[in-house]
Amino acid sequence: MAELVKFMLVGVGGTITIDLWALLLARLFKVPPVNWRMVGRWIGNMPRGRFIHADMAKVGPIAGEAMIGWGAHYIIGIGYGLLLLIFWGSPWIARPTLLPPMIVSWVLLAAPYFIMMPGMGSGIAGSKTPRPNVTRMKSVIGHSVFGFGMYAAGRAIAEIWPAT
Repeated sequence: MAELVKFMLVGVGGTITIDLWALLLARLFKVPPVNWRMVGRWIGNMPRGRFIHADMAKVGPIAGEAMIGWGAHYIIGIGYGLLLLIFWGSPWIARPTLLPPMIVSWVLLAAPYFIMMPGMGSGIAGSKTPRPNVTRMKSVIGHSVFGFGMYAAGRAIAEIWPAT
């Protein structure tokens, strides 16, 4: 059970890291962060059978969409951390290395490129956005920061809470 909690914390650590990165980019360079309210709106419409939208901004708001979006963001981050448990297991959390979380974060770029972006009206890999290559690069960099954050969280956990 302790190991499961450690990997969940690794996912939370990666998610906090990408959130801090987004805050830094917004403050220093005026780069708009992901609008988690829109993600919540997208997810909140799924039980109604609406999975694909032409433009999320034109879809009516739903109750609790910000909470849904932010909650999904952290649940997905925890899920990514659990993938480290599934594929690399106890040896990784005892001695974290950078490559496994980077592999997870890069492979899972498929999710925003082929599920979230098309579902929210941005096209495959952001092809319908004003600057698709910038959209793609933001995702690659964001996922890389997330992967590094999972690694850093893993290192901290290994120091603070060593395997018994």
